[in-house]
Amino acid sequence: MRTEADSNDVLEHSDDDKPRPHLCPVCSKQFSTKSNLNAHVRKHNEKQSYSCTDCGKVFRTEVTLSRHMNTHTSKFECSECGKGFQSGNHLSAHQRSHSGERPYKCTVCGKQFMRASHLTQHCKTHSDERIYKCYVCESMFTQLATLHSHMKVHQTDRPYSCSVCAKSFARVNDLHVHFRCVHTDDRPYECQQCGMRFKINRELVRHVRIHTGTKLYSCAQCSSRFTRLIQLKRHMVKSHKEDI
Repeated sequence: MRTEADSNDVLEHSDDDKPRPHLCPVCSKQFSTKSNLNAHVRKHNEKQSYSCTDCGKVFRTEVTLSRHMNTHTSKFECSECGKGFQSGNHLSAHQRSHSGERPYKCTVCGKQFMRASHLTQHCKTHSDERIYKCYVCESMFTQLATLHSHMKVHQTDRPYSCSVCAKSFARVNDLHVHFRCVHTDDRPYECQQCGMRFKINRELVRHVRIHTGTKLYSCAQCSSRFTRLIQLKRHMVKSHKEDI
């Protein structure tokens, strides 16, 4: 007989290809619909736990228990660290963490990655498609990892304070970026094409499009495309008389 928990699991995994803008406030897991999120949150409230029959380790969800069980039945073992995997592909991907090999290269900025999935996620930084939504302030993001990082902004505890202006931050990285951008002229990000330097990486990524010719912004009225959003806005005003 199918239980309510089984039904919820079907809901969680039946739409893997859909955007997941709804974030669980407990574990940060993403869901495509509010109803799926609510069903998932009820699991946290019920305080369900799932134990491994082999080693006794306890997990919060059946999914995490299932992933853990693979460690007891792994078919492929890493010769470097002994970690087990269910497929040769997963083992090969893992072994690159030991060798440092990065075979997947971004065609826009040249950054390289160990996994194809990491490259796919990175490529979203070159797009304006924002599918991940903060449930607190409704800000939108292109990457799930960026949303998770953003959520820390809403924490009431801000332990990292700037020694110059006393502004406080929830994340130490935000403090470092603030200090570099506001209180110094340090520009650690250099364009390999022309040597121009930038304070933050996203400025460099935007600049590199000038050299690559990548035109991400297209006009909905005609076939014109542009490398920068401001260029598209100017085009819409000048050519199509739109009030932007």
